[in-house]
Amino acid sequence: MEFMGSPKWLNETEMLAWRSFITTSGDLIRTIEKDLQKFGLDFGDYQLLVMLSEAPDHRLRMCDLADTLRLSRSGLTRRMQGVVKAKLVARTQSKEDARSAIAQLTPKGFTLLKKAAPHHVGSVRRQMIDLLTESEAKAIGSAFTKISRHLNTQDRDQ
Repeated sequence: MEFMGSPKWLNETEMLAWRSFITTSGDLIRTIEKDLQKFGLDFGDYQLLVMLSEAPDHRLRMCDLADTLRLSRSGLTRRMQGVVKAKLVARTQSKEDARSAIAQLTPKGFTLLKKAAPHHVGSVRRQMIDLLTESEAKAIGSAFTKISRHLNTQDRDQ
């Protein structure tokens, strides 16, 4: 996208919001991910297991899982390697459509997720949620929902 004339520069409040996001988001994810290490999971593995645990019958078509996780098909294939090798997720062909591959959360994966989830939630609380007032949490939720909708609309338009 080209700008006509000069851009509308960020004011002090906008710059603080942007720079705080940039400098904090990676650190926050790394800190929360560190708390998942004791379960042999990284943040991406945990997200994948959660998405499958919330799906009907704990299974999703690979293309739908990739979309949900915001990954390319090849990115999901790489992401799946570790959890399949650890027998946390099984990859099978769809009985309804032979062209579709299915990711299925295994009983071992579900058991691990149930063990990790309380620790993960505790970490999220300690590192973020409990530091915020209710109105701050609502504002963050509202802001990122708005940003997500905008990005999803852009993706569909391209």
